[in-house]
Amino acid sequence: MDLLTKKIIHLQHCRGIGWKAIYLLLKQESDLKNLYQYSSTYLSNTLALSSSQAITVIEQLKEQPIQPLISKYESQGIMAIPIYSPFYPALLKTLPQPPWILYAAGNPALLTRERKVAIVGARKANEYGHKSVRLLVPNLIQNDCVVVSGLAKGIDTFAHEEALANKGETIAVIAGGFQHLYPRENIPLAQKIIKSGLLLSEYPPNTKPERWHFPARNRIISGLSVGSVIVQAGKKSGSLITAYCALEQGREVFCVPGRIDDPLSQGTNELISEGAKLVQTSEDILSEIMQ
Repeated sequence: MDLLTKKIIHLQHCRGIGWKAIYLLLKQESDLKNLYQYSSTYLSNTLALSSSQAITVIEQLKEQPIQPLISKYESQGIMAIPIYSPFYPALLKTLPQPPWILYAAGNPALLTRERKVAIVGARKANEYGHKSVRLLVPNLIQNDCVVVSGLAKGIDTFAHEEALANKGETIAVIAGGFQHLYPRENIPLAQKIIKSGLLLSEYPPNTKPERWHFPARNRIISGLSVGSVIVQAGKKSGSLITAYCALEQGREVFCVPGRIDDPLSQGTNELISEGAKLVQTSEDILSEIMQ
């Protein structure tokens, strides 16, 4: 691992340092050559921090050596893929705030595959949702698509499992870090994905998932993918965040329609009325992404 990547990871482990702070530091010094010599005044002025906040950051950099943590992550099979790595997906770089580092376990080559398709939906999905996934995924796999989802209950789980059952490849993007997988009942599924797919997070492995991590995670799911398929979503479903992220990112949005009296169809049917492509077969997806 190169020195700059280690320094960015070190900053990510400091309380009070977020995406923008790293951006501002890199803007001043692209290789962070003098990171460990920065004064509290420099940090305070550069990052608009109070004097005490700047001192706290410096203390963390001095008191928490990063190499032991990096060695621990590497021993656990966790890779750090910086934004300047050849494995870093080109599509993600077009996001307003692309992750500085992607933490990955499994096969990082999947990130460079062009035909990645997100499949997300309701956590409380029913048999109709499960059947829809079973109908769509096999042909997507046969056409060299990588299934991207979020390891959540319901549709996400169905999508990952169906991809694996068809000897396909899947990427699971999680909220929080690898040491705090959520939901816990999907830990065995995550372990299977690591063996033949890829587990991915923008957060360091020791990060506990926070509520705001989940919508942030959704922008990565859509950002990785050429299109997002929504299978069952209520009116306030988190899956709609993925759909709107995809639209903002200029990606395709596909929706499986549902019964008008089913609350799990309100979100998807509304997206269709707003212009999302109605999906009845996998060909409806493939015809758009293979043009």
